[in-house]
Amino acid sequence: QVQLVESGGGLVQAGGSLRLSCAASGRSFSTYDMAWFRQAPGKEREFVTANSWSSAWTHYADSVKGRFTIFRDNDKNTVYLQMHSLKPEDTAVYYCAAKFFGSGGIYGPDEYKYWGQGTQVTVSS
Repeated sequence: QVQLVESGGGLVQAGGSLRLSCAASGRSFSTYDMAWFRQAPGKEREFVTANSWSSAWTHYADSVKGRFTIFRDNDKNTVYLQMHSLKPEDTAVYYCAAKFFGSGGIYGPDEYKYWGQGTQVTVSS
């Protein structure tokens, strides 16, 4: 069982940066693949990025590639999402998610068993 708590969201101007954090509690954080998803009003939850338990692989949505970076600190049981060059279309609630390493796919929300409560990111133009 893993409990996830996101923080770091807020209001930022276009072109700005934010760093989101996802603190995990529970057992064996280092054996979980971690991901960030986001959901804008009226839209489906979409994949942003994911990182394997050992950081052997990382995947990004095309829309954020080159602007966002996922990284994790297994000693602190925390995964981060560093966001640069933010755009108004990045506005959404951002969710941290976890699944046991190697289980299922990477890109679909249904692949992830554990979810945080979400943190709002608003980018003004």
